[in-house]
Amino acid sequence: MGVFDRTDHLKDAGHEQVVFCQDRASGLKAIIAVYSTALGPALGGTRFYPYADEDAAVDDVLKLSKAMAYKAACAGLDLGGGKAVILGDPERDKTEAKLRAFGRFVQALGGRYYTACDVGTYVQDMDVVAKESQFVTGRSPEHGGAGDSAVLTAYGVFQAMRAAAQHAWGTPTLDGRTVAVEGVGKVGRQLVEHLVEDGAQVVASDVDERAVDRVRSAFPMVRAASVAELPASACDVYAPCALGGSVTDQLAQQLQARIVCGAANNQLAHPGLEKVLADRGILYAPDYVANAGGLVQVADEIEGFRFERAKAKAAEIYDTTLAIFRTAEAEGVPPAVAADRVAERRMADVGRLRTLLVPGRS
Repeated sequence: MGVFDRTDHLKDAGHEQVVFCQDRASGLKAIIAVYSTALGPALGGTRFYPYADEDAAVDDVLKLSKAMAYKAACAGLDLGGGKAVILGDPERDKTEAKLRAFGRFVQALGGRYYTACDVGTYVQDMDVVAKESQFVTGRSPEHGGAGDSAVLTAYGVFQAMRAAAQHAWGTPTLDGRTVAVEGVGKVGRQLVEHLVEDGAQVVASDVDERAVDRVRSAFPMVRAASVAELPASACDVYAPCALGGSVTDQLAQQLQARIVCGAANNQLAHPGLEKVLADRGILYAPDYVANAGGLVQVADEIEGFRFERAKAKAAEIYDTTLAIFRTAEAEGVPPAVAADRVAERRMADVGRLRTLLVPGRS
């Protein structure tokens, strides 16, 4: 039996390349997954996380890298999708040597994969990785980068939420609506700011009570709720902004929200839940469409970052989300299925052009 058939993770994944990286001296164990380069080099962040085991890490990086490819395609970027995970506790295990060793592995891919920040990594970490690789985005402004990609991630989610409001209620505003934000870390906190400015009533939760306290200190009108209670609470919009898989079979039946739209990746615990939500009349804004603002921000860095240009591109998430909803209605499928079809069609149609040989072009 070959390696491609030895694990269920890889057997049907459809990825172009999965690289297992180990540096014994620094203790680095990392996985880089490239799902597709049909539209261009794969771009996706590096997650530093204490996975329960290696199988969990493989499962996560495969799902996340595929979502990045679909995200780039729907966002109209000439980029493919990839992701990396570093196994370990970022609070305890992150070192300069480990990050630089990881940078060497990224460089070894020769530009097939560009990395950036994700859960457990920050712009300062990308500056360290960049000491060993030229294929790094999400760097600090001091080093010519865009800084924290959470800025436009939150902005893009807000635009997707406005589009969902337009589709559901006929007006592109959350004014007077109750929005339950699950996770108020880097992205969720900035999303709360947009919502408050728009007139929404915000309820927030986080596994870290300090994060909720910081939000309520800045916005006293925000109400706090427990992590267990918030998802199924009475609200107009449920915004998952923590880790993925928050919409489970149980929650899909308990949700009182009319709209699900948030920043988390892979919000649905498994395929099929998009139909459960649709059958219950719940409008789901596909996660990789809604949270593409961060990708837009770091992608702009490749050209030489200009914030206003990147923000204008992220604002297009409003129109993209509306187009996904229209496609879903026209084709009689849930929005998540429609988004996949839109992404796959663009990867096929534009990616096909790379088979036409043009002198001076790859």
